Amino acid sequence: MRTDTGEIIHLEDYRQTDFVLERVDLTFELDPTETKVEARLIFHRREDVASDVPLFLNGDDLKMTGLMLDQEEIAAADFDVAKHGLTIRDLPATAPFEITITTEINPQANTQLMGLYRTNNVYCTQCEAEGFRRITYFPDRPDVLAVYTVNIIADKETAPLLLSNGNYLGGASMGDGRHFAAWFDPHPKPSYLFALVAGDLGVIEDTFATLSGREVTLKIYVEHGKEARATYAMDALKRSMKWDEERFGREYDLDIFMIVAVSDFNMGAMENKGLNVFNDKYVLADPETATDADYANIEAIIAHEYFHNWTGNRITCRDWFQLCLKEGLTVYRDHEFSADQRSRAVKRIAEVRHLKAEQFPEDAGPLAHPVRPTKYREINNFYTTTVYEKGSEVTRMIATVLGADLFKRGMDLYFDRHDGQAVTIEDFVACFAETSGRDLAQFSLWYHQAGTPLVTAAAAYDAARQVLTLSLEQMVPPTPGQTAKEPMHIPLRIGLLLEDGSEVPVAAANGAEMTGDVLHLVERAQTVTFDNIASRPVVSFNRSFSAPINLQFEQSAADRALIARHETDLFARWQALNELAMQELVAAAKSARAGDRIDCDLTVIDALLTAAADDTLEPAFRAQVLALPGEADVAREIGTNNDPDAIHTGRQQIMAAIAEAGRDLFSTLVETMVATGSFSPDAASAGRRALRNSALSYLVYAENHPARAVDAFKAANNMTDLSQALSVLAHRFADAPETKEALADFKERFADNALVIDKWFSIQAAIPGAAALDRVKSLMADPLFTTSNPNRVRALVGTFAFANPTGFNRADGEGYRFLAQQILDIDPRNPQLAARILTSMRSWRSLETTRAEHARAALREIANGTKLSTDISDIVDRMLKA
Repeated sequence: MRTDTGEIIHLEDYRQTDFVLERVDLTFELDPTETKVEARLIFHRREDVASDVPLFLNGDDLKMTGLMLDQEEIAAADFDVAKHGLTIRDLPATAPFEITITTEINPQANTQLMGLYRTNNVYCTQCEAEGFRRITYFPDRPDVLAVYTVNIIADKETAPLLLSNGNYLGGASMGDGRHFAAWFDPHPKPSYLFALVAGDLGVIEDTFATLSGREVTLKIYVEHGKEARATYAMDALKRSMKWDEERFGREYDLDIFMIVAVSDFNMGAMENKGLNVFNDKYVLADPETATDADYANIEAIIAHEYFHNWTGNRITCRDWFQLCLKEGLTVYRDHEFSADQRSRAVKRIAEVRHLKAEQFPEDAGPLAHPVRPTKYREINNFYTTTVYEKGSEVTRMIATVLGADLFKRGMDLYFDRHDGQAVTIEDFVACFAETSGRDLAQFSLWYHQAGTPLVTAAAAYDAARQVLTLSLEQMVPPTPGQTAKEPMHIPLRIGLLLEDGSEVPVAAANGAEMTGDVLHLVERAQTVTFDNIASRPVVSFNRSFSAPINLQFEQSAADRALIARHETDLFARWQALNELAMQELVAAAKSARAGDRIDCDLTVIDALLTAAADDTLEPAFRAQVLALPGEADVAREIGTNNDPDAIHTGRQQIMAAIAEAGRDLFSTLVETMVATGSFSPDAASAGRRALRNSALSYLVYAENHPARAVDAFKAANNMTDLSQALSVLAHRFADAPETKEALADFKERFADNALVIDKWFSIQAAIPGAAALDRVKSLMADPLFTTSNPNRVRALVGTFAFANPTGFNRADGEGYRFLAQQILDIDPRNPQLAARILTSMRSWRSLETTRAEHARAALREIANGTKLSTDISDIVDRMLKA
């Protein structure tokens, strides 16, 4: 399949390659501007392929300097070089044959950061999804698996380190100032998992003893002087390896596992076999420079990429339509790891916050697509929250539907049956159907139907008969390309709570299958009854967010407050409080827009403060309770005709009301939630800091003065507290001299630390209000800003577009016009970066009319740009057509 031409690729058109690739031998002679690559590829023709069918190899932006068949030069009449590939004719009909291709590439000029590029004097590769074709001509698709031998030749002084996939075979000096290293990966892999790194880097080393007693060498490479900041990443790696053995029975399979951290990287990290390449923001950490969130992200992403060794590498995707098979499944695995390492309830809350903030809007907008799409124009644009996060939720639902034991059996069968293969969603689901004996055909609609299901519920209690009746109805809204949807299999965890807080067992019901507390909603409409209920129960729906749905269920504030006090499922407690807060925030936004008085229900305030004060609950959970739904969450709840300024004003008023009512509590929490001893990134310590900083934010609201935040900034001995105090100052008192002084101090202290300066840019880019745009433009002129580093662009331009609703959505449309100019500027250099930032406009149709028209005009300006990349034209066309 040729997927880099701008043509639409369809799942139904998949067919296997005409030729089987048996082996790959690569030799790199590295040079900043003239790297030579020799690829020796051994093929044989499939038995059912006619002898006159040519071999097609993908290629992009390559200069071919040699082409041979079995070491004989191929005549010009027997091959064609086109923009997107190489076609070779007159090849052997039966016997294996060797194609040798020599290409010349320029790593220094590769600003796309795809293929082989050079950054900060380090050679690095990024080949997923289709970067390998920028290195050499190749059948660059995930179902082409082969064994690789790699020889790397480079200048010894500038590149003393030469790394690739697999096990190290050896190396030596070459006598001319150069040296070489050879690597062999015994596990067949697709080209997107190829990796090469060469340069001068520092390293930390450790070992890990596997379950079977093998000793694996572990190495993390970073820039010199940053080695100490990689120790937490090493600890996370070892914990990940142990956890995967214990939870999934998966043991590492090479003699060495390596991680390399680089500063210029389009993604978070890449799971290349045995040689993971990371954006350094997900490796480097110490108390002075990394927040608790940074530590948690490092832990999760280290685990995610390591877990790919089995779910993605050993078993890979047949084609890119199956992307969720590796990404969604591996996200589920890293979520489970983090839940076991930290607080399961708090982790689940964080997952659902992210899902609702990022994936639900995607599902409801012009970029909606199924977890397993059926077509795409540019595969880079399908590395989405739908594939990753909703894909994870689908895997979680399989575990919920089947139960832990049957889920484990299904995973074991999947690993045993498909090791070394490139497979499909159908192969994956079949393993669970086989081990459980359950028909999962209806459940599989979660992979095929886009859109977030809406479940409407009503409850009626008959006291005379002691019967509770639940009326349930489901609907999946129309999405681009899918107007008619079939009913889904929705597993709903439910609880029934009595007035005294006790729980009624719900293991059986009339009208629906129940497994434990899971009710299986499978019809478009179902009526379910529960007998022998002594008094009216309060229904707790979708415990632990067992299904990624929107729920419409009328429930009184008193009932939600009861759930918040007594539910044994802590996620359900938080969800009840979050719904109470959301109700007030929506009402406040509507009042602000109408110019009416904004009030906050004292029942809601009391419920929030009661939970925040409950010291039987862990501090991290209490911090989540105090973290009200964001402005984008409120906009999503309102749905259409949104006014970001009104939403912001309403939310500020609600926060002020809570702050004033809880002033004494917040003062106590600021004084008592102080971590003792030296800094530790463990979950308990991080939870105390989170609760203290939440209380600080509210207290500053109540006092309406910067003094307390200034004191916190000056007293902070770690980046979590320092950056939070700075955020409070910047966002509450943007123009105050205290804020300007703190920003200047922060910049001066950390000017040499790129990752911390990214925080400095992000904090300012998120300051709300119409003045935000001028502030961002001014920051772009700062000497520390650069357009060549994706992290820096995301920190400033990305934060402004994604995380500043009032600044970006200015009523005059200037924010949209600014973004359009930035997208057109970034696109020629780095299409992937530009496309990801452009998705910030995915919900433009939900804005009020004036803003929506300004947004449409900005999108049309982008669409009319000259020489747009496929990445950008694909996104903007879908946004305008839907």
